[in-house]
Amino acid sequence: MSKKLLVRRAAVLGAGVMGAQIAAHLTNAGVDTVLFDLPAKEGDPNGVVTKAIANLAKLSPAPLADKSLAERITPANYETGLELLRGCDLVIEAIAERMDWKQDLYKKIAAFVPVHAVLASNTSGLGINALADVLPEELRHRFLGVHFFNPPRYMHLAELIPAKTTDREVLDGLETFLTTTLGKGVVIAKDTPNFIGNRIGVFSMLAAMHHTERLGLGFDTVDSLTGPAIGRPKSATYRTADVVGLDTMAHVIKTMADTLPDDPWHQHFKAPAWLTGLVEKGALGQKTGAGFYTKRGKDILVLDVAARDYRPTAGDLDPDVAAILKERDPAKKFAALRASENPQAQFLWSVFRDTFHYSAYHLQDIADTARDIDFAMRWGYGWSQGPFETWQAAGWQQVAQWIAEDVAAGKTMANAPLPAWVAARNGVHEATGSFSPAQNAAVARSSNPVYVRQRFPDPLLGEQFAPGKTLFENDGIRLWADDDDIAVVNFKTKMHTVSDKVLDGLQEAIGIAERDFGGLVIWQPKEPFSAGADLAGALGLLQAGNVAGFEAMVENFQRTSQRIKYSLVPVVAAVRGLALGGGCEFQMHAARTVFALESYVGLVEAGVGLLPAGGGLKEFAVRASQAAGPGGDVFAQLEAPFESVAMAKVSTSAFEAKSLKLARESDVVTFNSHELLHVAKAQARAMAEAGYRPPLPARNVVVAGDVGIASLQMMLINMLEGMFISPHDYEIATRIATVMCGGAVDRGSVVDEEWLLKLERQHFVELAQMEKTQQRIAHMLQTGKPLRN
Repeated sequence: MSKKLLVRRAAVLGAGVMGAQIAAHLTNAGVDTVLFDLPAKEGDPNGVVTKAIANLAKLSPAPLADKSLAERITPANYETGLELLRGCDLVIEAIAERMDWKQDLYKKIAAFVPVHAVLASNTSGLGINALADVLPEELRHRFLGVHFFNPPRYMHLAELIPAKTTDREVLDGLETFLTTTLGKGVVIAKDTPNFIGNRIGVFSMLAAMHHTERLGLGFDTVDSLTGPAIGRPKSATYRTADVVGLDTMAHVIKTMADTLPDDPWHQHFKAPAWLTGLVEKGALGQKTGAGFYTKRGKDILVLDVAARDYRPTAGDLDPDVAAILKERDPAKKFAALRASENPQAQFLWSVFRDTFHYSAYHLQDIADTARDIDFAMRWGYGWSQGPFETWQAAGWQQVAQWIAEDVAAGKTMANAPLPAWVAARNGVHEATGSFSPAQNAAVARSSNPVYVRQRFPDPLLGEQFAPGKTLFENDGIRLWADDDDIAVVNFKTKMHTVSDKVLDGLQEAIGIAERDFGGLVIWQPKEPFSAGADLAGALGLLQAGNVAGFEAMVENFQRTSQRIKYSLVPVVAAVRGLALGGGCEFQMHAARTVFALESYVGLVEAGVGLLPAGGGLKEFAVRASQAAGPGGDVFAQLEAPFESVAMAKVSTSAFEAKSLKLARESDVVTFNSHELLHVAKAQARAMAEAGYRPPLPARNVVVAGDVGIASLQMMLINMLEGMFISPHDYEIATRIATVMCGGAVDRGSVVDEEWLLKLERQHFVELAQMEKTQQRIAHMLQTGKPLRN
């Protein structure tokens, strides 16, 4: 078993945008972190870092999972703070991409780095062995490269680049730390310029630029072609360049030209004239307000090279090309793209072909296996499939033949032949693993013990992981188990919405778990956890005038939540992505919730003119009574959750879900979503082993009553008069306050759960019959956006 990397304290050297965000994410993960930079020229010597920490709160998307975490980062500088390094177990250098600057800093800090600590350089492409040359001998075996992708909190990829001198256990230890503690997908890269992600990713952008120019397409047209239409992010090609910064883009291209003189594609490693022109003008993209795109008023304009000015964006897909891209069979799709005379189709075939060609030619130089390239592009660039997966799905041999024909005809960007191994295979991914040119064989996934925690890792093309034994299934849910004592239930509905079948299925699943298992986990194989109740079904009942049927559905929802809460075995909710409305209420009733860091949790019913009625408001009233204790102030416990529900707030992280009172302090946060099921099962098992019993029924709930309702209404009246909310918003929020405060009873009255559930149902059904609520529901179903009426 590999030695663990124990990280109590970490240091990040460099408080630029990247360094500060790496420090933020280490702090998110509970790592005591010191952030260093140069001493300030005047005032507080740590002023540069203090300013960088303050700036974290202004960045979007937010680097910190909770703004209060900023104060946990310790500021330091290289003149007076180096002694702080002696207490660090991990030191990540993240200063500017200059070899000489990095090496000078290493000479300065080497004497202060403890004998056990790991030193890593966060670089997007500098030589790791060259960086290691200046280190003292005893530090070289603990030095390696790490490349976080920007923004580090959200981008799954982290490339690890060992130097020739790096100890294997150091590499394995940091891989484990990055995977579990920071939630990353780790790819081991070779020490070649730009490593894997940027080597292939920047080349694919250069190929797109080359063929944009060759075929005379607009930048907006290319972005329509290279975004979601082919399984890539919405920012596509030129919007991505604007976000990255056109100066950064030009610098990366120049670095490729300088460091890869023998690359057969070298002639293309130069910025097109229009990119150079924009940089010279200072139009650097998003950070300067203009690049390939600019905004005038509310209009987004795109650069027209011929006119040397911006024009309104059009850039629609040609209908014939759009039809080809909708073809489900990849082999037919690629054949049609190659055969078409349409410039848009020719563009796509050319960019795919040249990226396949480049990836195959360089695979042996830059990576151990084809898996590493595909994961780097998926995790670092947001591609739904990597280049080798796309090629293999389209018919490996046929595509290889077409590439060879285009090379022979001089159509490709370089005339280098495909490697011999391409023709000898039918693909690179197979059941036993992914192809490694160095070993001339398929190589299995990493044997690092950290991956035992991933029951369902991110699957590559054709990979399937045993789905467990089905115990019960209906149209709403599937209940299954491995050969252990914890059963797992997942929803089968679209967006994992809660339908009658889900409610009935969950109740059945809990019964089976109570009888045959130690615990039950509610987990979804893919995000979201649940987008809430089935609105379409609910609206159908209302429009048909079936109020009794509608009320019965609500009652069944509450019954299911209570079944979760009072199950004789622990029910653990494993949440990632959206957990809205009823999805949020289910996790509130679970014995415990395990959240992935990126969990967006909220009771959003007010947005569709309703209030939470799956037991959520009842649960807030119960928790307020318990937290206040005998003679305590129940109302004080209700203000924060009332605001969360009335304003339909959704957390931007699992930590914020706790501060919004949508999650409990005892709930667990895990950083790697692929480990979520493992952690949830471990929590359920631990509770079962400890002799789990459900809570006793809440029969003595002290409520805030009429005084509480009036106090919350005062806040609402101010908002209504200030026109921050509409009269219907006021109506909804007043009813939310009424339920949470236990109804129009005296302050301090004692009620039970059934009373609170009945109140929930009554106000939910009354709201649902109002015309404005039905308008809100219909609008949400039609547009996916809330209506303010």
